[in-house]
Amino acid sequence: MPNLFNMNTSEILEPQDWGFPVPISYGPGRISEIGKNCGELNIKKPLIVTDRGSKDLPFIKSIQNFLEKSNIQSDLYFEISPNPKEDEITGGCNVFKEGNHDAIIAIGGGSAMDGGKAICLTANNDIPLWDFEWELTPAKIKEGNEFPKLITIPTTAGTGAETESTAMITHIEKGMKLCIMHPDLKPSLTILDPELTVGLPAHLTAWTGADAMIHSIEGYCVPGFHPLCDGAALESLSLISKSLYLAVEEPDNLAARGAMLVASCLGGISFIKGLGIVHAIAHMVGAEYDTHHGLTNAIILPAVLRFNLPGMDEKVKRMNEAMQFEGNSAESFISNIEKLLDRINIPKGLAEIGVPEDCAERIAKKSMVDTAFGTNPRNASYDEMLELVRTSITQAR
Repeated sequence: MPNLFNMNTSEILEPQDWGFPVPISYGPGRISEIGKNCGELNIKKPLIVTDRGSKDLPFIKSIQNFLEKSNIQSDLYFEISPNPKEDEITGGCNVFKEGNHDAIIAIGGGSAMDGGKAICLTANNDIPLWDFEWELTPAKIKEGNEFPKLITIPTTAGTGAETESTAMITHIEKGMKLCIMHPDLKPSLTILDPELTVGLPAHLTAWTGADAMIHSIEGYCVPGFHPLCDGAALESLSLISKSLYLAVEEPDNLAARGAMLVASCLGGISFIKGLGIVHAIAHMVGAEYDTHHGLTNAIILPAVLRFNLPGMDEKVKRMNEAMQFEGNSAESFISNIEKLLDRINIPKGLAEIGVPEDCAERIAKKSMVDTAFGTNPRNASYDEMLELVRTSITQAR
C-alpha cells in the first residue's frame, strides 16, 4: 500500500477506540441559562466551586442570582488554591455532604475546574482520593454512590479542563502534582460564555492563552493516530494565531475572547492523547513553588521545543501552516513562537518568577514520573531532563 500523505499506514490500519467530549453550550450570555440547565439535569441544590481569587468576582454573584431566579438553592465553596491541594478537596467534600448537595458547578480557571472534578470523585463515596490516580485500575463505584452531576464553566481561555474528567491535585507530603480521574466522571454540560472572560487582566489573558496554545502543541505532537484530537489541535492553533494578540491588547474585543475560549476548549480536547515534557516539568514546579500553571508552561516551552521538534517535519509543517507562520522548519516555528511569547511579555526563565537553580535535580527526577512525561514524542534521559530544567530556570529563550 502506498504511503499516502506521509501517513503511517500501520497506524491507520490499527483498530482504534475514540471518545469525544460532552454537551457544550457556547455563546455570549449563555451563563444566564444556568437555571434552565439545572432544571433539565434535575439538579436541585448545586455546590458552586471556585478558587480563592475568583470568589469576589462578578460572575460568582451573577451565577448565584441566575440560580436564585429559578428557585434553585446553592452554596459556594472557594477554598481552592492556584495549585489545588488534597486537604482543600477534603474540605469541599465535607461542605458538599453537610449541605446535602446533589451537583457541582465548577466555575473559574483551571484550579476551579480541577477542584470541582476532584470533589466530584470523592463526595459520594469513601474511596481515598489517591485511589483515583491515573495509573491505577479505576475504582469500582457502587450502586447508589454514583458521582454527582457536574457543570463546568471556564472563565479563562486557557485551561481546557472543562470537557474531561482528569484533575491535577498536589500531594502535600510528596510535593508533587498527581493526575486523578475516573472514566465514569464526565461533565453533564460545559458552558462557554466569552463574556465571562472579558474582565480578565492582560497578563492573565496572556498566561492562560499561552497555556491553551501549549496544550494544542503538545497534544498534537503526542504520537499516535487520533484525527479527532489532531484536528482539534490544529484548529485551536489557527484560532490562537488570529486572536491571542487581540485578546491581550484589546481586552474588550468579544470576538477575540470568544475565539480564544473555543481555542482553549479545543486544546483541552486535543490532549486526550496526552501531553509532554513542558507539562511534566511545570506540574512539579507548580507543586513546589505554587507558580501560575500557564505562565510556567509558557516559560518552559521554547527549551522543550528545541529538544522535541527535530525530525518531526510533517507535524511541524502543519503547525506552521495552522498558525500562519512563514517557513516550514522547526527553527522557524520555534522562532515565531518565541516572538509571540516576547510580544505577550512572558519572562525568559523560571528564575524570574522565583524558582531557584538548586531545585533542578529534584524537579527533573519528579518530572520523569509525571503522567505527561510518558507521552512526550521523544524519550528523555535523566541528564537530558536535568539540562532542560536548568535551561528553563536560567534562560529558556
